[in-house]
Amino acid sequence: MIDYIIVGNGLAGISFAEIALQNNKSIYVFDNNSQPSSRVAGGLYNPVVLKRFSEVWKAKDQIDFAFPLYHNIQSKLNVFFDFELPILRKLYSVEEQNNWFQAADKPNLAPFLDSKLVTTSYNSILSPFHYGKVKHTGYLEISILIEAYTNYLKSLNCFSSEPFDYDNIDFLENEVQYKGIKAKHIIFAEGFGLHSNPFFNDLPLDGTKGELLIIKAPNLKLDVVIKSSVFMLPIGNDLYKVGATYDWSDKTNNPTEAGKQELIEKLNELISCDYEIVQHFAGVRPTVKDRRPLVGTHPKYPQLHVLNGLGTRGVMLGPYLANQLFEHIENQFPLEKEIDIIRCYKKNRN
Repeated sequence: MIDYIIVGNGLAGISFAEIALQNNKSIYVFDNNSQPSSRVAGGLYNPVVLKRFSEVWKAKDQIDFAFPLYHNIQSKLNVFFDFELPILRKLYSVEEQNNWFQAADKPNLAPFLDSKLVTTSYNSILSPFHYGKVKHTGYLEISILIEAYTNYLKSLNCFSSEPFDYDNIDFLENEVQYKGIKAKHIIFAEGFGLHSNPFFNDLPLDGTKGELLIIKAPNLKLDVVIKSSVFMLPIGNDLYKVGATYDWSDKTNNPTEAGKQELIEKLNELISCDYEIVQHFAGVRPTVKDRRPLVGTHPKYPQLHVLNGLGTRGVMLGPYLANQLFEHIENQFPLEKEIDIIRCYKKNRN
């Protein structure tokens, strides 16, 4: 018998798998690549909400847990996917400058916001009010992480790319059996695929479609992330990720012409040089209406657990939430009330 079956090998599933393995637990992972949101995400990590200059929920706790875990994976698998880069928020007025200075003075934001404005001029970007610099930022090349971790799991003979069939779960007294695999627990980390899960599809996972471009712009020469109405992220060889859109109605992973045009319009407002669109991606982010993740144990089947709702900040949230769920299962540590799915079931009863 193994300890954990994990369904999903995106940021949430990998985080839980790595924590389980570090704690000498046995795992088996299923992922059929049906939910590409982790693979097509921009991968940015940023501890500040740059629209309002406010701190991301539990930002320091997330950072303190996530990056030792990612760096351990890098060392173990001999890959590199964490690229530290400052994010520069383009400021649009004296009022925004003042708001930035006020935010940078707050004790909870001071570690993340540079109190001095960046006055550097960048090719083809007009910014008379300069930039605010965010620290402890960068991006994960998530596709590299997923490919490397998938190959690692295959080398351990604990990975399957076949679709997970919920009807094949047999509930035994203190365990489950799935196609001949006996396990103490199943972790569902399926992203937007949760809607197909009969055990957890009553949870209020909404889903927000995001579209992203990769452009080639030889004249830009950026070595920082620029955040305006879109973000522009240098990934080498004069290539830049540009994103992202937010569509709450379309729940498909298909790129759209409307999404592409929205990104082009915002990009053209930001830069004045020529560029070529190299690729166009789309994926549905697993978002929740109350903007908090969905973590916890099924009210009827204690062997089943969910790790979902990472939204737009999965890079920072994934390891932090996975650790909370692991400690909850193994050591009965209570989950933080903001993330515990009990809050959803209480609302349903009221």
